[in-house]
Amino acid sequence: MWEQALDSFHHYLTVERGLSQNTSSAYISDLQRFGTYVQEHSGQSWQHLQRVDITAYLAARRQHGVSARTTARELVSIKAFYRFVCEHEARGENPTAHLGSPRQWQRLPRVLSYAEVERLLQAPDSRSPSGKRDTALLEVLYATGLRASELVGLTLTDVDTRAGCVKVRGKGGKERLVPLGEIATTHLDDYLLHGRPRLLQQRQSAYLFVNRSAGGLTRQGLWKIIKKYVQQAEIYQSVSPHTLRHSFATHLLQGGADLRVLQQMLGHADLTTTQVYTHVVQQHLHTVYHTFHPRP
Repeated sequence: MWEQALDSFHHYLTVERGLSQNTSSAYISDLQRFGTYVQEHSGQSWQHLQRVDITAYLAARRQHGVSARTTARELVSIKAFYRFVCEHEARGENPTAHLGSPRQWQRLPRVLSYAEVERLLQAPDSRSPSGKRDTALLEVLYATGLRASELVGLTLTDVDTRAGCVKVRGKGGKERLVPLGEIATTHLDDYLLHGRPRLLQQRQSAYLFVNRSAGGLTRQGLWKIIKKYVQQAEIYQSVSPHTLRHSFATHLLQGGADLRVLQQMLGHADLTTTQVYTHVVQQHLHTVYHTFHPRP
């Protein structure tokens, strides 16, 4: 019964929700680990577990040195499974219905300040072909909040600079349109007209961002580019392509953007994934208050 339920859940994740194979496999891996624990330590079947049994499992994982972040992720997998079973299989009560992740388990994403983003975007020398490319890709990353894999996977046909938008293929092959903004569009046009042709040297490539070998940029190549300009901009923290995605989301919320609009631009299947950025904004507000209020 357990394996049959897992198979049904796996089918639901991949077919109905359209999650990638890696993501759905991660859910199943978490649940298989949970199922093994239940079989070895509980006298009950998984259908009859209570909230206390779930928390006992999570506590045991923490006692064995598993990080809070991993434990929180495993809880997400368990909650998703029981929600599926209750809604689609009509089996009993959901033992995780009122089980929330403790706030301290949530690792808030690191973001750059406005000043740090500005220094990073100004770092490339936009007079050279590679500098034009690097300026354009940094501007596009910050203007759209794309994942690294989404950015390097862009083709020429995915971008419409006249309309000021980009078509993105996200997780599970789902497509979405994301606005570019005027500054990113200007730098992208400059790269397409004066940078990309010189990098290709009459060779052909379908990819938007190319290297000197006329191939598309890899995620590793993108990471190295960002690391180079982080050093030049004298930013003294670890910065990855995802840091710019976090900064994009946080800065939009600080500017008053609607959470559901942000969810669509980021390509999140679940609004709760997007809501982590509200905690970042709240944290920022507390910092500002205690820094500048005369009686903090």
